[in-house]
Amino acid sequence: MSAYQSVFRSDLFKDQVMIITGGGSGIGRCTAHELAALGAHVVLLGRKQEKLDHVQTEIISDGGSASTHVCDIRDEEIVKTTISDILKARGRIHGLVNNAGGQFPSPLEMISAKGFDAVVRNNLTGTFLMMREVYTQCMQDHGGSIVNMTADMWGGMPGMGHSGAARAGVENLTKTAAVEWARSGVRINGVAPGWIMSSGMDTYQGVMKTIIPTLKAKVPLKRMGTESEVSSAICFLLSAASAFISGVTLRIDGAASQGSRIWELADHERSQPYDGFHRAFIPDVLKQDEN
Repeated sequence: MSAYQSVFRSDLFKDQVMIITGGGSGIGRCTAHELAALGAHVVLLGRKQEKLDHVQTEIISDGGSASTHVCDIRDEEIVKTTISDILKARGRIHGLVNNAGGQFPSPLEMISAKGFDAVVRNNLTGTFLMMREVYTQCMQDHGGSIVNMTADMWGGMPGMGHSGAARAGVENLTKTAAVEWARSGVRINGVAPGWIMSSGMDTYQGVMKTIIPTLKAKVPLKRMGTESEVSSAICFLLSAASAFISGVTLRIDGAASQGSRIWELADHERSQPYDGFHRAFIPDVLKQDEN
């Protein structure tokens, strides 16, 4: 099997330790592979050891370095202990990718308080806990870079209001931390992926499953994004090349969050995807669209 085809130099993150939450699948898995291909030791965090083990095996098979920690980012004490354990094993944390998250489709009136709280804790509270512990236990003294995952929530998120509220909170948290922690040499940025061809698409059922194959028609570039198009942006924001960039959220959505509903999108095939991930695969829900 060929190696990851990153646009960055192979030793960009040599000897650096990078944590990726939600590293067992999707964008987290892809980002872990690219960071490892660029010389980093990647620490994969997630709730299922089996998924983490699978990605770790892939990375080591490709010649990279990786370790795993089962961690529920919603649990404050578990997060504290996990970061402490990583530092004992690795000595330092250079970068954190807060990728973990999740939600379920539902109109606002059908979301229970328990369901709303679960999504907010997963997407917002967990991000905060990881940021705080990595900062207080390491980056406060040594500097570093944090990249947070958010989403296209600028026009609201009809059908996923709980996630929209949480993701908007992540963007504001990113801006706040960028100001407060600048004194420690820590940069915090965000990425907001649009519709990305990722395994997460296969978790949706019902109406959402039928909508997914039609989404590319609503994107000005007339296609969905690839996992590696998100990963490359994350790698840039973690790198020294973005040393004067902090407190921003980069939209990776083919301009889907721009424009007006009255502007007709022309059909075309002019946008060519970048797909550097040698282990990428098409989600089943999009394979059905091709048949």
